[in-house]
Amino acid sequence: MNRSLPLSKYHQIYLVLREQLQEGRFVHGLPGELELARQFDVGRVTVRRALEQLVDERLIVREVGRGTRLTTRAEQGDARAGKAPPGTPATRLSGLLENIVAVSRSTTVKVIEWSVIRASHDMAEALQISENDKVRKAVRRRSSDAGPVSHITTWVPETLAHGFGRAELTRKPMLELLEESGIELGRAVQTISARQANAEVARELKVALGTALLSVRRLVHDTDDRPVQLLHGLYRPDRYEYKMELSQVGSIDARIVRTEILP
Repeated sequence: MNRSLPLSKYHQIYLVLREQLQEGRFVHGLPGELELARQFDVGRVTVRRALEQLVDERLIVREVGRGTRLTTRAEQGDARAGKAPPGTPATRLSGLLENIVAVSRSTTVKVIEWSVIRASHDMAEALQISENDKVRKAVRRRSSDAGPVSHITTWVPETLAHGFGRAELTRKPMLELLEESGIELGRAVQTISARQANAEVARELKVALGTALLSVRRLVHDTDDRPVQLLHGLYRPDRYEYKMELSQVGSIDARIVRTEILP
């Protein structure tokens, strides 16, 4: 471990293990968490986070009672086709939404607000509900090892938010909680721009007042095309980024977007 590098411990381990995987060093499986923790002189939690990132990238598979192994070519083909590897929690999320949930799991959450409000005109129009209908509002701050990453405000129709509360929001992303409540998530419409930090956001993200932040507005629909969540997120650009790959599918430009917490 190079403790002088401006990288978290788990990310350094992840980079080393990924390089060793590419060199073919673990044909017969990776060492266990305890052995890796001894090799890198870190705790098991740090090793586990590095391994989880390799799992997210479909490079390894972790199986209870059988250890950690490389993914097979067939499993890598399944990953490219959008199929989850063995041991991955069951979910109907795919593409961008799946990536958002995966990235969220690598952060810790502080729930700043969890309240019921009345829908404003603009909010009612976005969520396709009546003005003054009850809406559940959640304000959260997500942090990585480096510190605060994002300030997220979400609004969900009250009728869809009965299955979870403040405690659940500290443990799981809201999209996952909505899905567990029986909502089948479909498409999302997202816009990205920039915004300056106001006093409240600056305090939570530990930046100067007026700092330029990445601003994301996302409206998530279910499979019946009913809006189920409106989100406005503000992200520190030094700790969060979007990566976009453009390709041509027939006559349509397909945009595959990945989000990433920066070390």
